[in-house]
Amino acid sequence: MDVMDLEDLPACPVETTLMLIGNKWQVLILRDLNLNGTMRFKELQRSIGKISQKVLTSNLRTMEETGIVRREVFAEVPPRVEYSLTELGQTLQPVLDAMWAWGEGYKAALREGRA
Repeated sequence: MDVMDLEDLPACPVETTLMLIGNKWQVLILRDLNLNGTMRFKELQRSIGKISQKVLTSNLRTMEETGIVRREVFAEVPPRVEYSLTELGQTLQPVLDAMWAWGEGYKAALREGRA
């Protein structure tokens, strides 16, 4: 695992977080691995929805390199690969919870005409 060097990270913690999970696909990967636990590639692709194999592979590799996602390969025929959150990845739970709560609040505000 090639975790980034501290000097490669922005000074602002919010910017650091956005750099690590700042795109839609990475957040959805986090959501699904958080909700479902360990998943195989195709399970993850189906649960996320409209994501190409190339984009999912790229995002999983990036998240593995930053220490958020674990990739485990089993020596079987055909090979089996499973993805899960690392301990570090699991610490993003409060961020996902806050995003969920904010999204629910936004929908409620729209229903009530406050937005």
